[in-house]
Amino acid sequence: MVICYFCRMKKLSLEELGRISIPEFKDAQKTSCSILLDNVRSLHNVGSAFRSSDAFRIRKIYLTGITGQPPHREIQKTALGATESVAWEYHENPADLVRKLKSSGHQIVVIEQTTESIPLQQFNPDPFVHYCLVFGNEVHGVSEEVIREADLALEIPQAGTKHSLNIAVCLGIVGWEVFKKQRLETRGVE
Repeated sequence: MVICYFCRMKKLSLEELGRISIPEFKDAQKTSCSILLDNVRSLHNVGSAFRSSDAFRIRKIYLTGITGQPPHREIQKTALGATESVAWEYHENPADLVRKLKSSGHQIVVIEQTTESIPLQQFNPDPFVHYCLVFGNEVHGVSEEVIREADLALEIPQAGTKHSLNIAVCLGIVGWEVFKKQRLETRGVE
C-alpha cells in the first residue's frame, strides 16, 4: 500500500469543473449520434438517458411509444436538468420514425443481441455519418419491427450470468464509447 503524505486531493467544486452553460451546450459540437428510446417504460431510465446524452453530447433523443416525456417529476429526478439542454422529440411509432430517419440518411444502429451483432469495441463511428442508436424496452428489448430496419446491431460483451444490462447503464457505456472514439473538442475533456 502506498501512502502519499504530500498529496492534498480534494473534490472539485462546480466552478472548478468548468461546465458549459445550457446555451453553450446547445451551440457546442455534438457527436454524430442521436438516440431513440423504443418503448422504454421506466421514467428513471428516461431521465438517465437525458443525463448521459448531455454528458456525452448526443445530438438528439427520440422518445417513442410508451416512453415517458418531459416535463415529469420522475424523469427530472435522474435527468437533473438535462431535459433543458438535450434536444428531444416524441413520436408514437418507433418503426415509422426509424424509416423516416433512414430516408433522411441516418444509419440505424440497434443496441441488441442479434444473430448479426458485433461487439461494441469493434464499432468505429464515422463523425460524418449520422447514426441513430436504438435502445429498447427493459423487458422485450428493441422491437422486431425496428430490428428489421436496422443497418447494424451492437452488443456489449458480458461475462457474467445475466444476459443484459439495465438500459441506463447500457446507454452510458455506448455513449462514452462513441464520445471517446469521435474525440470531440471539449473544454476540460481530453
